Amino acid sequence: MDDTGIGMWGVPLAILAGAIRVSTPFIFVSLGETITERSGRINLGLEGTLVFSAMTAYGVAVMTGSAWLGVLAAMAAGAVFGLLHGWICKFPKVNDIAIGIAMMQFGLGLAFFLGKSFIQPVAPKLPSIPLGGWSSLGQVQAALNINVLFFVGAALALFLHWAFKNTKTGLILRVVGDSTDAARAMGINPDHVRLLATAAGGALAAIGGAYLSLFYPGTWNEGISSGQGLMAVALVIFARWNPIGCFLASLLFGGAGALGPALQSVGVTQGYYLFYAAPYVLTLAILIATSSPVRSMAGAPGALSLTK
Repeated sequence: MDDTGIGMWGVPLAILAGAIRVSTPFIFVSLGETITERSGRINLGLEGTLVFSAMTAYGVAVMTGSAWLGVLAAMAAGAVFGLLHGWICKFPKVNDIAIGIAMMQFGLGLAFFLGKSFIQPVAPKLPSIPLGGWSSLGQVQAALNINVLFFVGAALALFLHWAFKNTKTGLILRVVGDSTDAARAMGINPDHVRLLATAAGGALAAIGGAYLSLFYPGTWNEGISSGQGLMAVALVIFARWNPIGCFLASLLFGGAGALGPALQSVGVTQGYYLFYAAPYVLTLAILIATSSPVRSMAGAPGALSLTK
């Protein structure tokens, strides 16, 4: 059976493959932001973290020949960005959102400046797991050639869902996120907890950046993120700060992002490009739906700047 035998299954298969590929950065950025927001802090600077970590991962992979060293370097860079953001935000009368926007611009500018020399060289790619070997169809094999980070993200979502409810660290994070005064009364320093949570969130978001430059699309350029860091913040709200919800919502965003390429792959030549806007339309719809003045955001941490 040759590749033409895929027939009517071409579009859903392409959407499935695209959803898995496109969703992986969303998974890590949204899980990282969930940790940060569960502590009562919002980080809008993740777009800058995502782009800078993509550049860092690509550059280190080029220089060392190891994609995994690139991922580790990206995580370190993301943690530093998170620590810087958290340290600035601990000062009185400092606005989380304003600092996040400043950090986003700082990360973008620094990545563009330092990444010029890495646009041409080719870096090694992250490995993937071929799950389509049972089929003789090239499309099926390509669709089920899944990067290992997707499975890591799925496992991480399950772990965080359990950890928030069943571990001392998760309890401390939730207490700090719900009430600064209650945390202080329990002898917990909210600034320290939020600093570490923001660093951890930045490190996880950086894995998403490494995925972008080292697997899909697998190159480094200045427009590699396309706003995914900002969209992930809306995704966390949509998922109600639930890690499993973040994973499922990431797949939804990924499917929306894969719709245009899927239509193009089966010969739709007119209007398909309009579907490339689907993730942005979805983000706008989520923000409108969650900004209703007549209902509260269920699951939102009480100390989160978003709710004040």
